[in-house]
Amino acid sequence: VKAGSILEDEDQLGLAHFTEHMAFNGSKHFKKHEMVSYLQSMGLKFGADLNAYTGFNETVYMLPIPTDQRDNIEKGFLVLEDWAQGVSFHAPDIDQERAIVLEELRLGKGAQDRMNKLLLPKVFSGSQYAKRLPIGTEESIKGFRIEAIKRFYKDWYRPDLMAVVVVGDIEPGDAQGLVETHFGALTNPVD
Repeated sequence: VKAGSILEDEDQLGLAHFTEHMAFNGSKHFKKHEMVSYLQSMGLKFGADLNAYTGFNETVYMLPIPTDQRDNIEKGFLVLEDWAQGVSFHAPDIDQERAIVLEELRLGKGAQDRMNKLLLPKVFSGSQYAKRLPIGTEESIKGFRIEAIKRFYKDWYRPDLMAVVVVGDIEPGDAQGLVETHFGALTNPVD
């Protein structure tokens, strides 16, 4: 997704990254924990194989699916489709995820973090990059409103800002057909 923390509004600090977390917390076709459980049943390990990251300018989801069974491939594309425009943002799930993201923020504190807080405003010369670190702030993570994260998702998770890359033991025509089937009906916002 060609959208990262640089695109956050003032009430959305850290929500590009938080949205990435929510993608694993339930969606249109997978209830909470179903997605991760299903993917782990294929042999994927959360964090090692199944992972994602958010930067200033992008959010990347990695989904290494074993291609020896057709159902794995179909479900893998369904997961990608849900990440594109089917993530659920249930209030209890968001509240539980706040603690996880806050712990990531806490673990990131150290000498490097202290140096970055001094260095990045100078390197980025007053630009928004200095104010939009992907992890956000403790205040923003604790206090953002659900409408803010839903707005980020609606505004930026859109086909004209997404790419799907298929690499592996699959016929190119088959991959193209799956992309068209799962992503052809997605729509860009009117505005």
